[in-house]
Amino acid sequence: SLERFLAEWDGKLPECRVIVVEDNPQRTFPIDREHWWHFCHEDIDRDLAGDAWIIPRKTDCVRSYGYLKALEMGAEVILTLDDDCYPSADYPNPLRTHLEQLESPGASECWFSTCTNFKPRGYPYYATARSLPVAINHGLWEGVPDFDAPTQLLHSRLHFTPGWVDAIVPKGSFFPMCGMNLSFRRDIAPCFYFLLMGTVYPFDRFGDIWCGIFAKKICDHLGWGVRTGPPNLAKETAGLEWNERLWVAVDSVVLTGNDVATCYAQVADAVQGLDHPYFEKLATAMRVWARLAQASVRKGQGARW
Repeated sequence: SLERFLAEWDGKLPECRVIVVEDNPQRTFPIDREHWWHFCHEDIDRDLAGDAWIIPRKTDCVRSYGYLKALEMGAEVILTLDDDCYPSADYPNPLRTHLEQLESPGASECWFSTCTNFKPRGYPYYATARSLPVAINHGLWEGVPDFDAPTQLLHSRLHFTPGWVDAIVPKGSFFPMCGMNLSFRRDIAPCFYFLLMGTVYPFDRFGDIWCGIFAKKICDHLGWGVRTGPPNLAKETAGLEWNERLWVAVDSVVLTGNDVATCYAQVADAVQGLDHPYFEKLATAMRVWARLAQASVRKGQGARW
């Protein structure tokens, strides 16, 4: 889809540097555009050396390397897209829309009415929500929805149009974070790692979902808001059971850190405690990621844009 991606997005990412992470050993096509960077597996291996193993291959999670490069360039905000996501007629400048969502404080409801048909005495008239700075904006999409495989199989036989939600995800709640159209602030980068997935691991297509669980737990703890907007059944089935167990383990963690990296290490401890050898390796990768992300942030501090 990359040829169409280049054509569709031409001129629609103003004042933006574009990083393409090609999921191949070498670059297989040229990109001759100003402010565009093009990386592949050989760049990852050369750049990260002994830590390169934490960037999985033959999976959309290879994009994590792009986050590190953007941080090194000084990016304040990172927008990540799949190569088959294109601009919509309703949002001719999606970058601006993402920035507006991130720059507008989020309202998190904090009052619950005990009556269904009116507000009882004591319920505030106006001040019913707390304002939160937004760290993540989970963009919406049109066309093919991002279903898991069983749901996709079900709705391929039905006429079904999903209704998307545009709101702040409530504090204490998790949400299925899809990485195909997503923006985040550099402050959250130490925990914004798309995990070990792909053919050499027992799980695939949960890298963004599980990253979202970890990031939402930390955002809730640090007082930040999160906004929100045909898979292969064989590839997804293995992770379905563990998806049910992972969020429960993360939800039970009592975070005590004052920064993202410390909190992420505490989440990694909980992940390591899950009864599967994969999660022990994943926890190690998470700790390496936090270190690399912090180093990339430091490199980019003199070149923010």
